[in-house]
This record gives sequence, C-alpha cells and structure tokens, in this order.
Amino acid sequence: MTGRSLFALVGLAGPDAAVEPAADGSTSGTTSAAPLTPATRASAPTQARDHAGLAALLLATIVIYLIDLGASGWANAFYSAAVQAGSTSWSAFFFGSLDAANSITVDKPPASLWVMALSVRLFGLHSWAILVPQVLMGVATVGVLYATVRRAAGTRAGLIAGSVLALTPVAALMFRFNNPDALLTLLMTLAAWATLRAVETVRFAAAVRWMVLAGVFLGFGFLTKTLQVLLVVPALGLVWLIAARSTLGRRLLGGLAGIGAMVVAGGWWVAIVELMPASARPYIGGSQNNSFLELTFGYNGLGRLNGEETGSVGGGPRNVGGRWGETGLFRMFDSANGGQISWLIPTALILLVVGLWLRGRAGRTDLRRAGYLVWGGWLLITMATFSVMAGIFHEYYTVALAPSVGALIGLGGADAWERRSGWLGRIGLALAAIAAGVWGYTLLARTTEYPEVLRYTVLTLGLFSGFALLSVHWLGRALASTVVATALVAGSAGPAAYTLTTISESHSGSIVTAGPRTGTGFGAGPGGRMGPPPPGAPNGGTGTQRGRTGGLLDAAAPGSEVVAALTENADAYTWVAATVGSQNAAGLQLGTQLPVMAIGGFNGSDPSPTLEQFQQYVAEGRIHWFVPGGMGGGLRQNGGARSGSEISAWVEEHFTATTVGSTTMYDLSRGASA
Repeated sequence: MTGRSLFALVGLAGPDAAVEPAADGSTSGTTSAAPLTPATRASAPTQARDHAGLAALLLATIVIYLIDLGASGWANAFYSAAVQAGSTSWSAFFFGSLDAANSITVDKPPASLWVMALSVRLFGLHSWAILVPQVLMGVATVGVLYATVRRAAGTRAGLIAGSVLALTPVAALMFRFNNPDALLTLLMTLAAWATLRAVETVRFAAAVRWMVLAGVFLGFGFLTKTLQVLLVVPALGLVWLIAARSTLGRRLLGGLAGIGAMVVAGGWWVAIVELMPASARPYIGGSQNNSFLELTFGYNGLGRLNGEETGSVGGGPRNVGGRWGETGLFRMFDSANGGQISWLIPTALILLVVGLWLRGRAGRTDLRRAGYLVWGGWLLITMATFSVMAGIFHEYYTVALAPSVGALIGLGGADAWERRSGWLGRIGLALAAIAAGVWGYTLLARTTEYPEVLRYTVLTLGLFSGFALLSVHWLGRALASTVVATALVAGSAGPAAYTLTTISESHSGSIVTAGPRTGTGFGAGPGGRMGPPPPGAPNGGTGTQRGRTGGLLDAAAPGSEVVAALTENADAYTWVAATVGSQNAAGLQLGTQLPVMAIGGFNGSDPSPTLEQFQQYVAEGRIHWFVPGGMGGGLRQNGGARSGSEISAWVEEHFTATTVGSTTMYDLSRGASA
C-alpha cells in the first residue's frame, strides 16, 4: 500500500493545511482544505513526503502493538467472557451480558464489547480476535491525532504528536488490552477532531454538521465508559463558543445541536434498557437496584469521586493513601502513575503556556489557539479529576491523557520553533527540552530495570539540547536540526524503553500496568500484573499459573476434569455452573464456552440473584454445578448485597461436596427433588 493510499484510508487530514503568514511573520491559523489545483501542484513532492511520513508512523505503530500480542491470552477475562457470550447470543451482545443466558451484565455499557464480539463472530474465539481490534483502535487514534494537529500546525507537528501518543507506555498497554479504555480514547480524540473541524468551517450549516458528528462520538463514548467521556466536553464546548466562525447566536445553536446529538447517540440504549421490564433483560451488573442510571451516577459516577461505591470491595473514602493510591495535585507524577503517563506532561504544560502567550494577539477564530484550548482543557480537567478521585482508580485510566499530551507537544513545539527568533520561543523550547530530560531521568531512577547509562544519557541530552536551543537562531540549518533531534531523543528514550518492556510481557487480570515491575498496584503481583495468561488460553496462553486460583481480580483456567463435568449433558441446563464473582465465572465460561452464572456480579456484592431466586433456579433444574471460590482475600466490602455468601452457605448445607480434579464442586442436578 502506498503512502498516498494509506493517507486516503485515514481520510481525516485532507490536503496539508495552508497556514497564512501574518504581517509580523506569525501564523494566523487560517487553514484551507481546498483540493490540489494547478497553481499548487509544485507542492506535490512535499505532499508525497508527508504521506510517506504518515504511512511510516502508522506502520510502525501497528507493528509495535502487534508484537507477541497473543501472549496475554484472554487479557481481562471479565470482558473476554462477555465477548464470548455476545458472539453466541444477540441478546447478550446487545445488553453486554457476562453469559449467553443473560443472568447479569458487566458493570459498563457495552459499546467496546460490540466491536470485539463482532470480531469473534467473524474470526472465531481466540486471543487475537479479541485484542486486534484494540490495536486497530490505537493506530486509528494515532492517525486522528496526527490529522488534527497537522491541520493547524503542519506535518512535522502532526508526526511528533502521533509519535508521542504511540510511545506513551500506558497507551501501548491499553491498545493491546481488552478494557473499554481503548475505544473511549479513540472516540474522545475523534470528538476533538470533529470539533476543531467545526471551528474552522466557514459555512454555518457545515460547521453544525461537524458539531453533530462530535456529539455522536461523545455519545458513543458514553456507551463505552459512561461519565468519563464528559471530562473532555467542557473544553470542546468552550472552544466552539469562543472560536467558531459565526455569530454568538449561531454558535449557541450549534452547541445545542452537538449536545442533542450526544444525548441521542448515548441515550437510545439507556432508554431501551431502563424502559424494558426487568424480567425481560439481564440484571445490570454493578448496580444495587437493577438500574443503569443508578450504576452510571452511583458506582461509576459520584462514587468514584468520593470513594463511596456501594458494593465495591476494598474501596471506601481514601483521602491519603489507601488501596487506590494517594490523592492530591501530584498524583499523576507519583510512583504508581508517573511511569505510565507523566514522561512529557511537564513539557506539554510548558508548551501550553508558551503557545497561549504566543497566540495572545491572534484573532478570535485562530485555529492554533483553539487547539491549545481543546487539548489544554482536556489535559487539565482530566488530570485534576483523576488527582482527586478517592474511589476506585487504576493506573491504566491515565491513557485518556495521552492524546492531549501529544497534541500540546506538537502544537507548542511548532509555535515555539516558528518564533525561535524571539526570546519567548527560544526559552519555551529550552525549558521544554530540559523538563523532558530531567523528568525522564527522575522516572528512570525509580526502577532498576534499565542500565544507569540510559537515565544519565536522557539527562545529559535534555540539558545539552535545552541550553543549545537558547541560541538555536544563530546555528546553521544542519546544527539546528541536530539539536532538535537530540531534544526529541531525550524526550522519547524513557517512554520508549517503558513501552518496549510493556509489549515484551503478557498482561492479564483486572489491574494491569505498563513498564517494568515496580511492586505497585492493588491486588497485583510485581508491576501490577496478575501473572501469565491461564494455561490452555489460545495463542500464547501457556504460561504457568504461579499459584493463581482466580477470585476478585483474575480468572483461573479450569482443569480438564472440571471442563468435562461442566460440559456433560450441558444442553439440559440454562447455566452449566454458578459461582460467586464475575472473574470466577469468566474462567469457567471461557474454559467451556458455555453459560456460567456470576453470582453477585464483579465484586460478588450485587443482589443478583437473591437466595430465593437461586433456590427457584435450582428447583427448576436450570443450574448443574455450584463451584465455590474465594473472592477478596478478606477485603472489606463497602455495603452491597450479601446474597453471594447466603447462597454459598445454603448450597454447602443442602448439597454434598464433590472433588473434581482438584476443585470442590456441588452437583445441583437433584435440586428439583431436594
């Protein structure tokens, strides 16, 4: 495939932005998306080089992200089990059920599951069918970010932005994993792209169409991970109201159109679920009253901020310390999160300030300043929210910051370089390079994974390039290019090392982290990893178990004797087994590819089913086996139902335990006569 055809495949950037110089030599940010004409054909070789640059960026990203992809096996078995269910039942597909018999859903809306389930329907159930869609989402996000930054600041700025995103360690982790964050990050980036296209569009009707498209992306972002998508909405809305090329009244109408599109795109599924009788759909996992709205604004909403997620295990308010890490202004830079995302955040913040100052006298509709407001608002609001969250917080959430960091470095670097003849441009470039080198050295000093020479090289190159950039306007072209290249190496070496470590290791379970093993992370082994993929998992899942038995955070693969027992006469039962907790159920379900009831949902604390409902299912002969399993290792449950422990006690009292292989199980098939 040629660079031009790859460029057309992305279909976002269009012809290179034509930036019009102002009288003072600055750039106005006015862009033109006109097709190539005879008057501009002289730029065709340059465009060919641009296309080749994009093709190289996308190709490198997909190659890196595909390396040893199948080694993670089922990755997060919780979502893989739901994908398996959705690939065999359209009802489970629609609701995001954990099992094909629709006993309970996952604790998120189902958009990310839809993509993976369709892939499995096409290519069969195996690790690559589940994880390759995430890789493609990562490549698409890099391409969209490139296209967005390129329109405002040129090709080099777009390539830098895309490269920063691709080499961010937590991005390399989540674009190779099956959590919802990959799709969420792509949709938020698409929303920013569409909003900035709306801002630069002159015709009001066309601009509104772009805002409607942005709203659609945000709506599907809500159907991916509920309220987290709203963190970017204030920045997008503000930029439209400030910078759009129409009157204030029209800008207000366009904003309302975008909001309406977001509500419709995100609300149709919610309306169906909420209006449907509870008896006709699965229980809404993660809720305490079988309501998706309660899940959205409770467990997945306000509870994440104040720590009161009813039904969580090990949660509760944690203002200082605690299982979810310390809150505070510098949370994104601490030992748990720093190596995931913060490598270039100081550089991005410096360039944000410099860029806003340099664009201070630009017109209201200046596209670059609009970009600073979008990406800067995205970064600051999301970072502040993550920093104060007292509830459940995982390091991999920080992938949502990666596009904004890349964009600010691309935009700010381009602006400062164009103004390098002035003191502010040179100082901005120098401080950005020094910050990258110093902070990269600091993060590398937190681990012994790499030789000391790496961190000292990063520091030396950062300091050298920073001081050299103070006099870059006096340097010749070749020497100036060398200094810039040195600064880029200083900024990228650390995250690149973490990224290479990330892609060289398998990741599975509910809590995963990027980079080398640091011993951080709740409930996890070294580096926050839950050990290798379960034995027998497809395409690489052949590692040893290291004593894992499943539970709250990870699923164990059932032995062959257990699989044989569960599959025997399976057609006679609605669920071949029931067990407490979604991860326990996921392991059994992926091992048999048959419906397994997850009592109590993910944490085992949802009131689904109640003891009375479970007794009725047993009496009707709908459940074959009950498999007891430990959940939280003594972790405190923050409210929620106790039906899981009640059901376990009732089964142990009324049925006889049987050892199958090394697993204790209870045969419930005599339930109708018990």
